[in-house]
Amino acid sequence: MEPKPCLSRRWFQLLGCTVLLLFAACSTTPADQSSTQVRSSGSSQAQKEENLLRVGVSTNAPPLIYKQAGKIVGLEAELAREFADFLGKPLQFVELRWQDQIPALLEERTDIIMSAMSVTKNRAVRIAFSSPYYRTGLLALTRREDRARFPTGYNGILGQVPSLRFGVVKGTTGEQFVRKNFGRADKIRTYNTSQDAVNALTTVFTVNRIDLLVHDGPILVMLSAADESGKLYLIPDYMTEENLAWGIRKSDPQLLESANGFIEKLRQEGRLASMIKRWMPFAQ
Repeated sequence: MEPKPCLSRRWFQLLGCTVLLLFAACSTTPADQSSTQVRSSGSSQAQKEENLLRVGVSTNAPPLIYKQAGKIVGLEAELAREFADFLGKPLQFVELRWQDQIPALLEERTDIIMSAMSVTKNRAVRIAFSSPYYRTGLLALTRREDRARFPTGYNGILGQVPSLRFGVVKGTTGEQFVRKNFGRADKIRTYNTSQDAVNALTTVFTVNRIDLLVHDGPILVMLSAADESGKLYLIPDYMTEENLAWGIRKSDPQLLESANGFIEKLRQEGRLASMIKRWMPFAQ
C-alpha cells in the first residue's frame, strides 16, 4: 500500500509495553542450529538448492527481525522457521543490507524476503507480495525534552517543517514519506539503521542532531520502550497505514501460493494473532 497521511490518534501505554516487550524478547525460542544457517552479505552467493528455503533478512528491525545473543529472532524469524517446517525444507537465513534485499531476490540469491517489508506500488512492480500478515504505519520519535513542540502529532510536525531536521532509514517507506510530505525540511538525513538515527537524535553535538526519526511503528515502539534513560518520546499518531508482507519473485508462483496458504492457515488457527501479540503486545 502506498503510504497516505492518516491523522487518527492512537495512544500507547508505553510503560506497560516496556515490560511486555522485554519479557517477549527474553522468552524467544532459540534457533534450530541443525536447520538454520546464517550468511552475511559479504559471503559468497548462496547456491540455489531445491530443498532449501533461503530467507533474506536485515537484522536491524526489532521486534520484527533482529539479533539477540548472536541468534536471529523476532516475529519474522519465528514465522520463517514455521514456514520452512510447513514446506518441509531446511531454513537458511541470508543476512543482507536493506537496499540489497530486492536485488538479491531477483538475482536468485534468496527465495523470499521476510524482513518487515511494507507493500508499495513501486516494489510491487519488481516483485510479488504475499497476503499481508500485519497492518501498521509510520510513527515519529523525538527527544522527551521536545515533546511540547508536537502536541498535535502530524499537524504539529507539518507546521514546523522548515525548521526541522528529519532522520530516516535509507530505502524505507519512512524516507519516501518524509521526502514526499516534508520536503521543505531544512535537512533530511539518511541512516543505515534505526539505531544510527537514534544516536543522531540523542547526541549532544547539535551539528549532527536530528529533531525527528520517522520510521516503522513497531520498531520505534521497541526503541522507545528499550530507552532506560528516558530521553526518547514517541509521538503517538500514526502518519500512514501500511501492510507488511513477504517479497517473492514473480517467476515463482508456487512459492507465492504456498506462502499465502501458510498465512491463511495460521490466521484460521488463531496462531498468527497470538504470535503477533507475543512479539508486539501493543499491536492493535
